[in-house]
Amino acid sequence: MTPELGIIEGRFGRPWSWAERTAVMATLGRSGYRFYHYGPKADRHLRRDWREEHPVDQAEAMAAFSAECRRRGVRFGIALTPMGATHPFGSGERADIARRLAALDAIGIDDLAILFDDLRGDMPELAQEQAALVNYCAERTGATRVYFCPTYYSDDPVLDRVFGERPPAYLAQLGRRLDPAIRVYWTGEEVCAREIGVGHLERVAGELGRPVCLWDNYPVNDGSRMSRFLHLRAFTGRPAAIGARLSGHAINPAMQPLLTCIPALTLVRSYREGTAYAYGEAFLDAAREIAGEDLAAMLRDDLPALQDVGLDRLGERREALRARYAGVEHPAAAEVVRWLDGVDLVTDDEVRTQ
Repeated sequence: MTPELGIIEGRFGRPWSWAERTAVMATLGRSGYRFYHYGPKADRHLRRDWREEHPVDQAEAMAAFSAECRRRGVRFGIALTPMGATHPFGSGERADIARRLAALDAIGIDDLAILFDDLRGDMPELAQEQAALVNYCAERTGATRVYFCPTYYSDDPVLDRVFGERPPAYLAQLGRRLDPAIRVYWTGEEVCAREIGVGHLERVAGELGRPVCLWDNYPVNDGSRMSRFLHLRAFTGRPAAIGARLSGHAINPAMQPLLTCIPALTLVRSYREGTAYAYGEAFLDAAREIAGEDLAAMLRDDLPALQDVGLDRLGERREALRARYAGVEHPAAAEVVRWLDGVDLVTDDEVRTQ
């Protein structure tokens, strides 16, 4: 069973242009992706400055993208992070949220996502306050679906080290307090899960009282460490059997829009083919579809250097690779060159301030 597939643009670093966004949505929409949630960390009007409405030109661009999504049969959603609104969640915060939701409705959204990822979580009554805010949003939005990403969106202990120790029974409390129709984003046993299994998903669904919508942190490559690698390989570690345990499966894309589509296409094939899926063959077929025969062969040959060795350890090979891809007139090759030039590296300061 293939769950509803989507894109959650929820990473740090340089946001895509609207043209890049449209190209990705159109490419993946043709292959079966059915929703696109817009929420790059760099859009301050959705995160640190969430109380401020988008400038007119940005709102118009979002409205145009929303219309294009609908034209192609893709649901469009906006992800809002109301930082500082839960403690307290008082009348002023409620008024600010209601006003922002009205502005997002005016843009035209099918889905609303409320995200509390990558924020401090060591606060009293965290699940109670977050659930109250999300339920309030669900009652006032014009969106027909509401998604929620909790502060502790994985079992990974790195979240406790960075954002404070998670409250006891956090997921179970959320499950009891959230409206049953609200979908919950979850990344798996790790923030960037190497494998996602049926048993794990069943356990989390039992705590939340609903199947999760998978927020898959592949092929995302934000952060100062991950941005030094190109994540191009086909999806593995997501057996088709998990599809029946999910309310959806969204990928968090890489910095490189066209190259993102290569692994994204293999996810469709993984679900469709089940145990017959062969990830090497799936990669090459997807690369051919996106980049053409010759460039796909180049990417296959250079895959260990681009994805495993990474920018810092390429040494003299870096210039050779740059010359190799600069000689190819294709936007996917240009993305490789841009990465080799270090243009898309994400800094620790960006992560701290976005």
